[in-house]
Amino acid sequence: MAPSKSKSKSSSCCSSAGGIGCILKFLAVLIGIFAPIVYLLEQNLDSFYIFETDHLYDMSKRAISAHGNDTRAIVKYIVDELQDRTAVTKHINLDEEWVFNNAGGAMGAMYIIHASITEYLIIFGKLPLPLFMSPQFTNTPATGTAVGTEGHTGRHTADDYFHILTGTQTAYVPGQYEPEVYNAGDLHHLRRGDVKQYRMPESCFALEYARGWIPPMLAFGYADTLSSTMDFPTLWRTSYITGREMIANLLKGKF
Repeated sequence: MAPSKSKSKSSSCCSSAGGIGCILKFLAVLIGIFAPIVYLLEQNLDSFYIFETDHLYDMSKRAISAHGNDTRAIVKYIVDELQDRTAVTKHINLDEEWVFNNAGGAMGAMYIIHASITEYLIIFGKLPLPLFMSPQFTNTPATGTAVGTEGHTGRHTADDYFHILTGTQTAYVPGQYEPEVYNAGDLHHLRRGDVKQYRMPESCFALEYARGWIPPMLAFGYADTLSSTMDFPTLWRTSYITGREMIANLLKGKF
């Protein structure tokens, strides 16, 4: 009977090893299939973009010039101009659906103007708590904190273009002894793969544009909720709006 038990044990080990081997082979096949596809798409990313960085920068400066510190008017100016551009009008969200955003330890609010596989365009901002709680702003869709907000930018698979509309943003890279300072009208370009510490003291709003691979960035946006805030209603609403816009744009042929 003893040899039979040994044989059974050996057979079980072989079966287990074979199962792992099958999984590894399956993964190797998937990598072999998708790696060339991803490489090909990567080489042609520019062909998927519908927004132009030069236009967004110029439009932001014109909006600021036209409306000064009136953030609501600046946002309307931007959305109205985008709506008039033939290439993007059917790909933007005209409803100001503001949601809280917690990522990298920082908190703010965002209005998603566009979301697709290779691009997103949002208004991101915050108000200081005393202003946010005053009567004239009680219906304003934004977030607030009495001490400003700061955090980790994340290390992303897309270039991020942060156009300051009102207020000031500062940033820091290890090894520097002075902060980078971005005021209204300035552009803060965080290149794909780079990382910084950033801060938006007091009231600050920006037009944020990312181009590259957007889906991998979503994990950064979810991490704070899953590990800290547990604000699942906001997570659901953010996921719903983002998913709805991405799918709608895919159905319109926008990758």
